[in-house]
Amino acid sequence: MLPSVDHIDQPLAYMFATCRNLLVRRLKRQQVVVLEALSEIESWEDETSPSPEEQAARRLSYERVLAIIGALPERCRKVIELRKIEGWSQKEIAMHLGMTEKAVEKQVWVGVRAIRSAWVRAETRSEDLMLSIERKEARR
Repeated sequence: MLPSVDHIDQPLAYMFATCRNLLVRRLKRQQVVVLEALSEIESWEDETSPSPEEQAARRLSYERVLAIIGALPERCRKVIELRKIEGWSQKEIAMHLGMTEKAVEKQVWVGVRAIRSAWVRAETRSEDLMLSIERKEARR
């Protein structure tokens, strides 16, 4: 019944949501409704598309990683961006930046290790902050 379907980004998720809504509507119109069936349908989650909360968490994680990459030394940052974000091969990066492939490999290793360490530190700080807030709340 839609005049256009161009706005539908994820057709599979849209189809499942439509089917679920039609099934719920049909169940609600029946005179005898099995409550378990209705609760199962309404609690069903479309696993093909992330929830808004998951989308927000992914966006925040992506922004955190970009900030960590931005803090790397210039050469290492450029190599990581080309390799991990742009998907260039080590050979392409070496030719583009005038480095050896071994130097590119080393910069990727150093960069990924630095990113991993920074991520762990940020997660630890977040957990410590949450624990301190919980302790303060518990004291009240």
